[in-house]
Amino acid sequence: MKIIISGGGTGGHIYPAIEIEEAMKRRDPLIDILFVGARGRMEMEKVPAAGYPIEGLWISGLQRKLTWSNLMFPFKVAHSMWRCRSIIRIFKPDVVVGVGGYASGPLVHVASRMGIPSVLQEQNSYPGITNKMLAGKASKICVAYPGMEKYFPADKILFTGNPMRSQLGTPTSRRDAAEMFGLDPEKKTILAVGGSLGARTINETIQKSYDQISDRQDIQVLWQIGKLYATQNLDSPVARLGNVRPFVFIDRMDMAYALADVVMARAGAMTISELCLTGKASVLVPSPYVAEDHQTHNAMSLVQLHAARLVPDAEAPAKAFTEALRLMDHPEERAQLETESRKLGRPHAADEIAEIIIHSVQSGKRS
Repeated sequence: MKIIISGGGTGGHIYPAIEIEEAMKRRDPLIDILFVGARGRMEMEKVPAAGYPIEGLWISGLQRKLTWSNLMFPFKVAHSMWRCRSIIRIFKPDVVVGVGGYASGPLVHVASRMGIPSVLQEQNSYPGITNKMLAGKASKICVAYPGMEKYFPADKILFTGNPMRSQLGTPTSRRDAAEMFGLDPEKKTILAVGGSLGARTINETIQKSYDQISDRQDIQVLWQIGKLYATQNLDSPVARLGNVRPFVFIDRMDMAYALADVVMARAGAMTISELCLTGKASVLVPSPYVAEDHQTHNAMSLVQLHAARLVPDAEAPAKAFTEALRLMDHPEERAQLETESRKLGRPHAADEIAEIIIHSVQSGKRS
């Protein structure tokens, strides 16, 4: 069996794709998988590092204002379509999988015109423009949230959840996690995280909570700053408090979640899925700077089910940490959030999606 997986641009597209690749290989080590990404984007580094070959397309997204890049967009699309046709003719895939992002558009479009079945995987509760445009061409669409009939044909939707890093499904000792980060396993812990690059608002919230943190020696803060904000935050007064552990990047998020009692975070699709898989109470601060405000849609999908709390970005520096402390001090409310979020976890998403991909190949051959 030969499969092309296409998409990328952000970790939220790339890491699910890699987990799908791993699930496919578990079923059949002889499956031949090729990734198609966008030149200059992070998939060109991350996918080979995971052990998979990748081809790059000359493609990018449209900007919101008139730029040279926008003027080049039609030429990039035409070039990418020609390149995808060449890749498909050489590789001869049985199925293509689009995970969202720039590269998946031309690949899935060309594949459908060449009679090759396709499967889409949508990570967000509000789908990206690429997957919305491709929905009519797909055989099946794997989604992470209920209610996606508003955006996709109902007969194509399968509720699988988002594929998660396999580490997160492994039981981890709170004591071992505390030892790794140099923290106290007996103290209640707030995990503040804004993604690998960081989030200005999350960091500003920690900075403005100096007095609250220093006054509460019964709690501790595990803080991922992100590499974009390391310089101005790593050496700050709040970072030097004895009950704060700042890191530019936390590689072992399984350990971080094992220690966390409350998580304060952005509301990206993968963060939401991780919180549900690990069953964590959370204070979500959606980024207002993302396309179609999709992080607010993601957060509200939990808030409406009493599985998380939401604080708007503009209010977060004054309110988000206070809300996290309030949850610390109300264990019954925190426990309810944990219970409801855990109900939404989908620990076998990658395996379910792998089965759907294989079935789409078998159905295509029968037809």
